[in-house]
Amino acid sequence: MKDLPEKVKLDTEFITLGQFLKLAEVIQSGGMAKWFLSEHEVFINGEQDQRRGRKLRAGDKIQIKSIGEFVITE
Repeated sequence: MKDLPEKVKLDTEFITLGQFLKLAEVIQSGGMAKWFLSEHEVFINGEQDQRRGRKLRAGDKIQIKSIGEFVITE
């Protein structure tokens, strides 16, 4: 059985990928985002994206190889 994606709840209209990584406890600080994205493949809704400023909204699915899957909820 496949694990269900972890849900990350938003209290704003959107969140950046860098902020998401910290909120989801993938990284400890926002300053680590650039390094993390250069070292890991991140897929948003099935498309690879390494931009820490990428806006994520409710319904977006984030997959990080060897870390897990996440879904943004309202």
